[in-house]
Amino acid sequence: MRLGVSMWSYFHAWKAGRITIQSFIEHAKESGAEGVELLDFFYQGEIEAGRELARAGLEATGLPVAIFSVSNNFAKVDPAERIAQVDRIKFGVDEANHYGAKVVRVFAGDIAEGITFDQARGWIIDGLRDAAEYAGSQGVKLALENHGTLAGKSAQVRGIIDEVGIGCLGANPDTGNFLLVGQDSAEAIADLADVANMVHFKDFRRALPDYEGFAYSAMDGTKYVGTSLGEGDVDLAKCISHLKDANYAGWLSLEFEGEEDPLTAVPRSLESARRFL
Repeated sequence: MRLGVSMWSYFHAWKAGRITIQSFIEHAKESGAEGVELLDFFYQGEIEAGRELARAGLEATGLPVAIFSVSNNFAKVDPAERIAQVDRIKFGVDEANHYGAKVVRVFAGDIAEGITFDQARGWIIDGLRDAAEYAGSQGVKLALENHGTLAGKSAQVRGIIDEVGIGCLGANPDTGNFLLVGQDSAEAIADLADVANMVHFKDFRRALPDYEGFAYSAMDGTKYVGTSLGEGDVDLAKCISHLKDANYAGWLSLEFEGEEDPLTAVPRSLESARRFL
């Protein structure tokens, strides 16, 4: 397994103007990452400018782009909007090839008002099938993340992968997100390790009753906050053990989602990750 870091870990620093795509890559290198995960989100519509910043950082550090991630949502009533979501994944595939990455992280979508679960799931299957056919033709793998209620649990993720039935579509088990749907993270990793094309290595802990900062709400109402790796409730050692049992040899991409400054939290998390490995 190789240890990378997602730019999403630096979201708050980027939003505050303290980090660019280039300086993220440089900090990832300084922190000991072996590769980086880039996201279409941080282009903010300025694709060429984003590429230039990424190119400068990659050339300065020698790091590879391990993963290119997109944030699609197929739970859309309008067929044209669903086609646009397929196009978004195709763009991610093309960007992955641009950087030499072999994996694109994708989402399924989430329930919205006026959309039934069965409707949304059908649209997800159709959209991911179209996207996977394109990805396969380009030599790129797709990794479906456990995210939201339509693909939050391991059985939902595997069910979608099996029904799409195209070999390049696998899973991106996110070790933190499983807590939000009431599933034990290590148990879920064991369920998906054999179809994982990447892994988001993340930690959450239950928020204290008097916590007033940002928190994620689980389906049962429990509040969770992001932490550095090894400082939360996820049994990361057991997650790694299950991945090793399945002979997983892909990327672990650190995704830090806490309120601590990522310039201190990311290096500490990477150090913890190396101990787990």
